[in-house]
Amino acid sequence: MLNLLVPLVAGTLLGYLLRNRRRSDIGSVTFWVIITLIFSLGFSIGSSNELLSSLPRVGLNAVVILFLAVLFSVVFVKSARKVVKMT
Repeated sequence: MLNLLVPLVAGTLLGYLLRNRRRSDIGSVTFWVIITLIFSLGFSIGSSNELLSSLPRVGLNAVVILFLAVLFSVVFVKSARKVVKMT
């Protein structure tokens, strides 16, 4: 937990301290870092027999969670629109 919290706090502080300086386009750097992380995650899954064998069960759980999240989001938005009278 600490190995995730320390970089988050350090990045937040650095961003706060450098917020008024001119920044270069960091969007493309962020994109390639995320692509590299996704690749390494896929490599880790592909190289582990235990993870590969549990993938169908995990995938089914993910689909169920996705379906329920979308369903309850739609229900909540429809209910909130009626309460606010947005139709």
